[in-house]
Amino acid sequence: MAEAAVDQTALDEVVRYTSDLIRIDTTNHGGGDGVERVAAEYVAERLADAGIEPTLLEKAPDRTNVVARIEGTDPGADALLVHGHLDVVPAQASDWTVHPFSGEVRDGVVWGRGAVDMKNMDAMILSVVRAWARAGVRPRRDIVLAFTADEEASAEFGSDFLADKHADLFQGCTEGISESGAYTFHAGPRMRIYPVAAGERGTAWLRLTAHGRAGHGSKVNRENAVSRLAAAVARIGAHQWPVRLTPTVRAALIELAALHGIEADPDAPDFDVDALLAKLGPAASLVEPTVRNSSNPTVLEAGYKVNVVPGTATAQIDGRMVPGGEEEFAATLDELTGPDVDWEFQHREVPLTAPVDSPTFAKMRAALQEFDPEAHVIPYSMSGGTDAKQFSRLGITGYGFSPLRLPPGFDYGAMFHGVDERVPVDALHFGVRVLDRFMRHA
Repeated sequence: MAEAAVDQTALDEVVRYTSDLIRIDTTNHGGGDGVERVAAEYVAERLADAGIEPTLLEKAPDRTNVVARIEGTDPGADALLVHGHLDVVPAQASDWTVHPFSGEVRDGVVWGRGAVDMKNMDAMILSVVRAWARAGVRPRRDIVLAFTADEEASAEFGSDFLADKHADLFQGCTEGISESGAYTFHAGPRMRIYPVAAGERGTAWLRLTAHGRAGHGSKVNRENAVSRLAAAVARIGAHQWPVRLTPTVRAALIELAALHGIEADPDAPDFDVDALLAKLGPAASLVEPTVRNSSNPTVLEAGYKVNVVPGTATAQIDGRMVPGGEEEFAATLDELTGPDVDWEFQHREVPLTAPVDSPTFAKMRAALQEFDPEAHVIPYSMSGGTDAKQFSRLGITGYGFSPLRLPPGFDYGAMFHGVDERVPVDALHFGVRVLDRFMRHA
């Protein structure tokens, strides 16, 4: 096996690039309100400096994406897509210990919005490919790099636009890697789990509209839109969705059970997934959100004056669908909303699944174990979604592989969209080494 290309320069660069990208405010407020242009230009400059030709693409001004291709040594091999988004969710500075757009490095930790979601991965990708350029290294297969806009909203200006209008740039790509996987999950003493995402639940953001008879608040009203909406929302919020285990979740349950010394057979007629989860301790949280569809009421809107019964009332629901659960989801919503409440998809994206017995998954496992020999690498399904959904329309199978070795007590999940988002410098160094190993030999 060829020597690793990562050098001290790469380790220094990944920290600097993470910090620099955080300082570029790419807050995505939704509804088309976002600016990724400066961050995209920063990325493009560093690619060009390494002899990698970047292409900048926009659906709308300042909603900028960067795509580049690195030629591999095996012309017959399928290409690998490596992608990360440049936008971040909003952050209220008064809530933070360190200003969210400072990119401050303090006590071996890089602070700021995007430190984990996901400017760290953007920085790791840049550091790896620049190290290759210095060392004259080429990967086995073509690597297509994509740094996208608008992932934190609908992806309209990012991966959706790229997949729809610039599919030619991804020619030959059959697999991709991106965020939300391959991080350390401490499930107990000396039990370091690295969950690699091999699936995502589908997105089903819903708008409910109840219709009724407008009138005076003092009069009897059996057709009150607010009452009808409230009843439907209560039914949706209380609904217990049935268990629907996908191949990825089955594999995760079996491997997690084995790590805890428990025999588990998800195909047994008396298998009780909730009973098994209760025995898995902290590791249960990796699987629990993905054994079922879900529907969480999030927004209510009705009325304009206390003594006026409005004619309509609306609500929004954050729904998620397991692979294969889309028809059941829609049929159940029809039942729960009833005859007086209409519902529609505000935003819908497909669920995904990826093979856990593929050569690519095996190589991800090997790369993690090379730099952490005690790593327990398991597949899991994301409860939410990523740009992999849009790229799946091009026939690209997506995995969540953004490697970080994290210390005990570091709550990775709480960093996503949370206050005081941060990432240890050592974790970035680990990620660069693992990405280099995997991407060269994938």
